[in-house]
Amino acid sequence: MQVSIACTEQNLRSRSSEDRLCGPRPGPGGGNGGPARAALVPRPPALTGALRESTGRGTGMKYRNLGKSGLRVSCLGLGTWVTFGSQISDEIAEDVLTVAYEHGVNLFDTAEVYAAGKAERTLGNILKSKGWRRSSYVITTKIFWGGQAETERGLSRKHIIEEIVRAMTYVINQGLALYWGTSRWGAAEIMEAYSMARQFNLIPPVCEQAEHHLFQREKVEMQLPELYHKIGVGSVTWSPLACGLITSKYDGRAPDTCKATIKGYHWLKDKVQSEDGKKQQAKVMDLLPIAHQLGCTVAQLAIAWCLRSEGVSSVLLGVSSAEQLIEHLGALQVLSQLTPQTVMEIDGLLGTKPHSKK
Repeated sequence: MQVSIACTEQNLRSRSSEDRLCGPRPGPGGGNGGPARAALVPRPPALTGALRESTGRGTGMKYRNLGKSGLRVSCLGLGTWVTFGSQISDEIAEDVLTVAYEHGVNLFDTAEVYAAGKAERTLGNILKSKGWRRSSYVITTKIFWGGQAETERGLSRKHIIEEIVRAMTYVINQGLALYWGTSRWGAAEIMEAYSMARQFNLIPPVCEQAEHHLFQREKVEMQLPELYHKIGVGSVTWSPLACGLITSKYDGRAPDTCKATIKGYHWLKDKVQSEDGKKQQAKVMDLLPIAHQLGCTVAQLAIAWCLRSEGVSSVLLGVSSAEQLIEHLGALQVLSQLTPQTVMEIDGLLGTKPHSKK
């Protein structure tokens, strides 16, 4: 279990860069200016249904609310796990970040543990050197490990949920972050955090970061939608390609350029070469006719499929080059082609659709 923090400027609603991307929006009091704080932003009645979506001018990027908060994020975000500070050079990382920003991506995700802290530093150095308006992008980071002692990390009995909610409320009230969310928490734990916030007049989480792809569906499709409708907690999902498995580049083995060959990721190589992994790869190949029919790659199809899930605010992409990022951003054009019939066909081929246990 980890805690995620969304960081941006407090005067988020008056930012001119977002006007360039999404068009102007009224502030909390009905105007276009004034500071916005997480505890004070009202939830408009229009957000009680599906996520509102707008399209950026010139980029084609789509923007959604982060859960039912007032924060607008690109429906495709850029993650830094495995890549920044480890797999790719700082120069390539800068190219990737620049291409993402120029294509309308305004959500950049990292964590203190990625590359032992180097991913955070690399991301920060690039953003500082670019000089982009701070309010034109959102950074989400995650904390978990903390200090070296066993009692200074994780969520043991010593680190009760009430304490976490109080700590995150303090962070927001100090202006260090605008919102907070969870990562890899269970639905019951998220509901407990929300209840604690209501009980003690604290700030509740607005999103959960969860793994979601064609072979990992239960949590995002069966558990989180209920939280979204009841308490406004949205989803930011990661690994839409199952760490590269859903790309049709595997053939019972791990190519030299894939994540599975990186030092420290032997677990992924074992997964690829396992019996279940080989069965999943065979199912991925069954998606090729659908991808060809839609005029896209299997990767683009899989990412677009993730975007259609209820309550998903953004899908995080992990790439090792600008070219790969551009290809994955092409999923936006595929999204509109995913008809209910196509989705049913995918479900029929894969057989992974979760069913309610009620």
